[in-house]
Amino acid sequence: MTEIDVSLRGVRKSYGDVVAVADLTLDIPRGAFFSLLGPSGCGKTTTLRIVAGFERPDRGDVLIRGQRVTQVPPYRRDYGMVFQNFALFPHLSIADNVAFGLRMRRVDRGSIKHQVGEALALVKLAGFEHRFPNQLSGGQQQRVALARALVLRPAVLLLDEPLGSLDAKLREEMQVEIRDLQRQFAISTLFVTHDQDEALTMSDAVAVMNHGVIEQLGTPREVFERPRTEFVARFMGAGNILEGRVVAADSAVQTIDLGAGNARARAGGKGCGGRVLVTVRPENVSLAREASDFGVRATITSVVYHGATTHVHLVAGPPDAVVPMVAHLPNRSGSDAQWQRGETVHCRWNEESTIVLADRP
Repeated sequence: MTEIDVSLRGVRKSYGDVVAVADLTLDIPRGAFFSLLGPSGCGKTTTLRIVAGFERPDRGDVLIRGQRVTQVPPYRRDYGMVFQNFALFPHLSIADNVAFGLRMRRVDRGSIKHQVGEALALVKLAGFEHRFPNQLSGGQQQRVALARALVLRPAVLLLDEPLGSLDAKLREEMQVEIRDLQRQFAISTLFVTHDQDEALTMSDAVAVMNHGVIEQLGTPREVFERPRTEFVARFMGAGNILEGRVVAADSAVQTIDLGAGNARARAGGKGCGGRVLVTVRPENVSLAREASDFGVRATITSVVYHGATTHVHLVAGPPDAVVPMVAHLPNRSGSDAQWQRGETVHCRWNEESTIVLADRP
């Protein structure tokens, strides 16, 4: 059996009438990089703070390596934490910042010096021991915060949007460095982020949260390519959400009438006549001027150049019930010059790209 390093059992937290976390049950396997992903107010940060002990749940239990810690204060829980603002002590040297937790644990001075040196070497800051935080760049400060967390050899690493204050290029570099360190230490990690790319790039598993509940839990590929609900599809950038009715079905494929055309999908739970919501990712949509048996007739509203791709925005359906759509076309042959605003086209995609959502219209 897989060992579990963090368990939440029926955890609930409310602030007045607002439910921040709604009866959440969750397991984080040993050595996994686990991300809580969602917009502001979805409950992800509250969940992290409950694991850390900064918030006490109204009910439910928190376990770290099988030990119930629901009533245990933060300083007695076996975790290391990196905050978004790094939370370094400005009056302490880099070495003293990293050594702070070890001193709280009354580790002897010789061991502290050795362990601090090892930790700073791991994050590529050997030789920076005597500098102060204000003498370092944002990326270097984040490495110090990581070293301070990892030097304790904790059971769990908690990361509270630690990349949010960095510029785009540095953020991408630190994604790789954090993931490499996590794998090197084989440390169970709970990562909170609102950035889909970060979660997809770094995680073994992603839980997409909405209003205090997990809407979908799976691998990055599952969550990105096979969203189960309308919320997850929109949050992961699916973009095209269409309502339809199943008009034909066999054991392998069903045909869905979308009003402005038909689409095929893998056979699902709804039989003929059933109402469904479907989604298709913009990068899976192609455009054609010729009509076909399968596809959606739409009118182009804008064409926007995005470097490697051109984003073609469209509306489909009758004038009184138009549905916005978007296609992301590769720019191998000047896609932005091929399509014009106001042009009527046909949006096409294959049956593997049609995802039938769990939501009911």
